[in-house]
Amino acid sequence: MTYKLSQITKELNLDFNGNDIEIDGIHTLKEATSSQLSFFTDAKYASELPQTKAAAVFIDEEHADLLPDTTIALITDEAYLKLAYASKFFAHKIESKGGHPAMGEGCDIDKRVRFGKNVTLGDNVTLLAGCYVGDNVTIASNTLLHPNVTLYHGTQIGQNCIIHSGTVIGCDGYGFAHTKLGEHVKIYQNGNVLVEDDVEIGANCAIDRAVFGTTTIRKGTKLDNLIQIAHNCDVGEHTLCAAQVGLAGSTTLGRNVVMGGQSATAGHLEVGAFATIAGKGGVTKSLEGGKTYAGFPAIEIKLWRKMQAALMRLVKNR
Repeated sequence: MTYKLSQITKELNLDFNGNDIEIDGIHTLKEATSSQLSFFTDAKYASELPQTKAAAVFIDEEHADLLPDTTIALITDEAYLKLAYASKFFAHKIESKGGHPAMGEGCDIDKRVRFGKNVTLGDNVTLLAGCYVGDNVTIASNTLLHPNVTLYHGTQIGQNCIIHSGTVIGCDGYGFAHTKLGEHVKIYQNGNVLVEDDVEIGANCAIDRAVFGTTTIRKGTKLDNLIQIAHNCDVGEHTLCAAQVGLAGSTTLGRNVVMGGQSATAGHLEVGAFATIAGKGGVTKSLEGGKTYAGFPAIEIKLWRKMQAALMRLVKNR
């Protein structure tokens, strides 16, 4: 679905100078194409402005001159709020009508499974009672969904996966912009979720769809029960996450990361390959791979143990 730039800007009470081009979506400054909108809200991304290929950018007047000549400046002092309003144009239309999936050979589908439109199943897919598979979902061969799994629209599941009961994949990420009066405006989450091959996901997990782009669970990863993966996370190959792990938005885990029970990360950070986060560890900044961390904020476990021992001696000597 596309819209004239003039349709969008009229709705948002903005003016622009340039061609009235067709817009088909929204993305980051780095990823936006010549038919997409983008936004600028943080000076630390100013270096990306001259290179952006976006058709138009919501931006403050101070930084507008940094945009290339091919990009239209949409001048506003509320760029994030305008992004939220614009995101609704490209939201997936939710409706109750479904369809019949395109199925490979040997599938076993309980009669109490519901499908949206344009669903594709590979060979030997098993879907147990109460599952919902939304519009434009693909499930590759030899994958098993236990009862009451929900796959929102656009979700892609690889082959040889196991997803346990109650898990929801592709639900909206937690994204809101805020007005000057403190009201919260929904940012429609128009990306999707990709679960690669050989992944197992435990019961009652929630994996949020991306704002734009893709939330990715890479091959061989194993998730325990009751895990939250927020929008735009990228979970590396063969990662292990124990129960009640939580990843905030745009967290990137390298391959073979291990996260102990109830450990968590802040958003927009990276944990390097083969790192281990001990149970209840709180990751507040990016961490190098190949090391073990503990505590809050998470530090190398040897130092954390020394701190705990020193604290215990201090208490005993009072």
